[in-house]
Amino acid sequence: MPTISPFHIAIPVHNLETCRVFYRDILNCEEGRSSEHWVDFNFFGHQLVIHYKPKSEETIHTNSVDGKSVPVPHYGVVLPWNDFHEFSKHLKSKNIQFIIEPYIRFEGQVGEQATMFFYDPAGNALEFKAFKDLNQLFAK
Repeated sequence: MPTISPFHIAIPVHNLETCRVFYRDILNCEEGRSSEHWVDFNFFGHQLVIHYKPKSEETIHTNSVDGKSVPVPHYGVVLPWNDFHEFSKHLKSKNIQFIIEPYIRFEGQVGEQATMFFYDPAGNALEFKAFKDLNQLFAK
């Protein structure tokens, strides 16, 4: 696969300090620049910015994928296979409440992948996944 340019994503959080601790201390993301309204993080080589926004009463939408209710929207990173499994152990040791526990999706099919979903403290859904064969990332 070609070298990938880092993406930039900015997400709303209603609890800046709680989310700062979550991304820094639970997900182990290095903190970068910040102000009283936002914080930059190195999110697995990408730029994630948490921005303060008052709490929304909007409900979470889900779509069915492989028999599971997947929250929409969500964001995350495709990790190397072994890193995914180490990261999921790390998250379990930090008592993360999973929306979808780590498991193998599409087992034995095109696009087979390890995946897991959980929320940050502001209710943003994250998905981390891994492929044994990264060439399956966009396979049909």
